[in-house]
Amino acid sequence: MYVLHVPGGRERTARDLIVKLLGELVEECFVPVGEVMRREGGAWVRTEQLLFPGYVFVTTGAIDRLARRLRELPFYARVIGGDAERFVPLTVEEVAWLTALTNVETHVVEMSRGVIEGDRVVVWSGPLRGHEGDIRKIDRHKRVAYLDMEMFGRTKTIKVGLEIVSKK
Repeated sequence: MYVLHVPGGRERTARDLIVKLLGELVEECFVPVGEVMRREGGAWVRTEQLLFPGYVFVTTGAIDRLARRLRELPFYARVIGGDAERFVPLTVEEVAWLTALTNVETHVVEMSRGVIEGDRVVVWSGPLRGHEGDIRKIDRHKRVAYLDMEMFGRTKTIKVGLEIVSKK
């Protein structure tokens, strides 16, 4: 699995064009998103938010050909990692982390639910169950959790949905 850097705000457009124009080179192309709750008109509404703004993930066996053909796109896109001669895929740990949290078919990190017991977070349901140790910060009012993860050779902080039902 490789990561492409694309202009911010054009991730879904980039994904669609890559599949349309370069589909024979790509096994899978996706933009991972997370479900979060947002307040609209006085009610909480479930929405999706990009986990990695400016990035598109691709699975391909022909990364060299794909990198050359990215020039055909009407916007800037390049493969992250490595150099012009050799591209570095995501590590096994990075791929495992992504597949553990995201729904494999939809590439969505769904909402999690849990409680705070003392100074400990216990997640009952959702993808964060069993990953409580990865949570760095919780914003109960916005119903989100912040996770630090190693991605693209550096630590990235991502925001995923976590509804804390009660605090004991």
